[in-house]
Amino acid sequence: MTDTTNHTGTSARAAEFTALFPALHAPQYWAWGRYDAQFSTELPPDELVTNIHLIGFADGNVVLCRDDRDHWFLPGGTRERDESVADCLERELREEAGARLLGEPGWLGAHRCHTEDPVPYRPWQPHPDKAWLWGWGEVELDSTPTNPADGEQVVEVRAVPAAEAQRLLLTGHDAWWGELIGLAVELRRRTGRGWNIPSPPEGHLNG
Repeated sequence: MTDTTNHTGTSARAAEFTALFPALHAPQYWAWGRYDAQFSTELPPDELVTNIHLIGFADGNVVLCRDDRDHWFLPGGTRERDESVADCLERELREEAGARLLGEPGWLGAHRCHTEDPVPYRPWQPHPDKAWLWGWGEVELDSTPTNPADGEQVVEVRAVPAAEAQRLLLTGHDAWWGELIGLAVELRRRTGRGWNIPSPPEGHLNG
């Protein structure tokens, strides 16, 4: 009975979010990587996750980074070989935003991706299927981006109201980016900045 109730509740919430954020949940094609992508609030197995990004809230505002191409983006990036999800997120926040998490992140969901490319982006990554994991959390901007040579060169970090973050991200991006921010804001609102997002099932995103 408990399992059925939990499954029903999870399915109902997924259906609600699909209706609230249709562009985010619509099938997508990411031409830059030749990926067919589909967002779901269901979390993927850890071994499929290659990229982790965070919608970070600093005093209620959304943290964005701007690189030397004048491109705004959410901090996060590619997982290194044998790197845990938590370690990747900590590293990427430091490298790109000079930020640190205040507590555990919540997970919004992930894009499941299938690529037509014959080889993976990096040799150790799963292929041809992978997942981009999206999270949210409270952060503190306590330093400056470390800007490693092999990453984006960040020239500005800005914490802005959610509506402004949506506007900046939609410049040169598809509509689903704005809805991704909207989903994070909605989950944060429902927590009163503290709703307990269920932990991933065993074998999902451990580490």
